[in-house]
Amino acid sequence: MLDLPVPPAREATFDIVPAKKISGRIAGLYLAATDHFETAVVDSLPLGFDGIPGDFHAGGTRRSGSREPWYPRGTEIRNERQLSIVAPDELALVARRMELPEIRPEWIGANILLDGVPHLSMLPSGTLLFFKGGVTIKIDAQNGPCRYAGRQVALRAGMADEDAGSLLFPKAAKRLRGLVAWVEKPGTLTMDEEVSVRVPEQWIYRPA
Repeated sequence: MLDLPVPPAREATFDIVPAKKISGRIAGLYLAATDHFETAVVDSLPLGFDGIPGDFHAGGTRRSGSREPWYPRGTEIRNERQLSIVAPDELALVARRMELPEIRPEWIGANILLDGVPHLSMLPSGTLLFFKGGVTIKIDAQNGPCRYAGRQVALRAGMADEDAGSLLFPKAAKRLRGLVAWVEKPGTLTMDEEVSVRVPEQWIYRPA
């Protein structure tokens, strides 16, 4: 058998950021119990492996859309967008950028308002949220702002030009729209519940 030369191993040149823990708390819970993504305030959220029972985004799978251009639209794929998580400070910043008094979590279909976690939208994929009551949620990715949520913001905020508002929101909310996540360990979330945020070790992949 022909012996092929083995190339020498390259030295790693990656900057490694260690894992860390952050504490936060639930400041709001919301459910989309209709055929629309807008949510409404609730006192608690039961979670199963398919997400929130009866919620607009519940399910173990979902249909692909414009966020997945590599599939034909409507392809059945894993539902990694069971939950939408936002932060009060980030919503306030987006509102200021849009010159609005406020943007409420339910306007953009949020399920969880999480307080106390700096730069929530920048948490990396794979981050685990361990809630005191026993629920575990795993972060998939940032939730990219879109025109549909922007139109709902413009409508609820009473903007004179809803078209302009729908276009402004994606710009104002870039990297501030929160996160999408899925249920790793079911249970029930309750208001003011504490959460331990486990941020994994991070690095930037730059192959030579």
